[in-house]
Amino acid sequence: MNEPRATILVTGGAGYIGSHTALALKERGYRPIVLDNLSRGHREIVEDKLAIPFIEGDTRDHALLDALFARERIAAVMHFAAFMEVGESVAHPLRFYDNNVYGTVTLLEAMAKAGVDKFVFSSTAATYGEPRTTPIPEDHPQAPINPYGRSKLMVEQLLADCDRAHGLRSVIFRYFNAAGAHPSVAIGEHHEPETHLLPLILHAALGLRPAIRVFGADYPTPDGTCIRDYIHVCDLADAHVLGLEYLLAGRESAAFNLGSGRGFSVKEVIEAARRVSGRDIPVETAPRRAGDPPVLVGSSDKARRVLGWKPRYEDLDTIVGHAWAWHAR
Repeated sequence: MNEPRATILVTGGAGYIGSHTALALKERGYRPIVLDNLSRGHREIVEDKLAIPFIEGDTRDHALLDALFARERIAAVMHFAAFMEVGESVAHPLRFYDNNVYGTVTLLEAMAKAGVDKFVFSSTAATYGEPRTTPIPEDHPQAPINPYGRSKLMVEQLLADCDRAHGLRSVIFRYFNAAGAHPSVAIGEHHEPETHLLPLILHAALGLRPAIRVFGADYPTPDGTCIRDYIHVCDLADAHVLGLEYLLAGRESAAFNLGSGRGFSVKEVIEAARRVSGRDIPVETAPRRAGDPPVLVGSSDKARRVLGWKPRYEDLDTIVGHAWAWHAR
């Protein structure tokens, strides 16, 4: 049985995936508390749209965390607070190690003091680096090729060490391309600046940018563009709640991929956006970007088998349609 109205700390909960997960927790009877420093998140989403308790603060703030854990009876932590833009990580690696790694160390120290031993971690498929097999399983070698991926892998290693030393149990989710928006259109994807493919395509459909730029049309794929694995953000949120309940049931630490298990090319996503929006979307072709593998698709069989995860929104047009409703609003 779940702990009734268990309080769950959601760090980075004012961001894209964190806010959808905080809402999923609330809808399932948990009591989420969001901690976010608002460097990338949006206070109004949490307080106005979701009506969830919000604390403005940083995971690197020892005093704030100690006071929070002393004040609240927190059952578990869901950790989304991290920088995530790959190009920025290459240009400013120390910024990423400070925020993503040191911020997690501080958080884990506060948890240890308070006796909180359940941790759900938002990791990434970027920890795998260049794929050696497709679809990628959880036991694929982890050899990240940028500071963002390395910062996430460092945290995964920290969690394994803390499990051995302190009994901290964790569920790690390595996911691929989050996309879409909540069907209610209450919350969706909003980054500043925006770097994700689907929002950029929809911005072009809305006339907010002159065209969508496709990096490379000569890959060894059926239509020459990169193939990626897209997963609806609400399905990601559902998986995180299942991961929490897995830990609350006393299960051991584990890592899971989250993806659709199939891929869509850049051109296929553009065509889906044209169908859904009914608008022409201008396209510009640019040279390939360094480090972009032709195909990046993950196997989520373990999450389906162990957690009982069943994605609700696997159809590409549905994912794009929910995103379009959010952006067009």
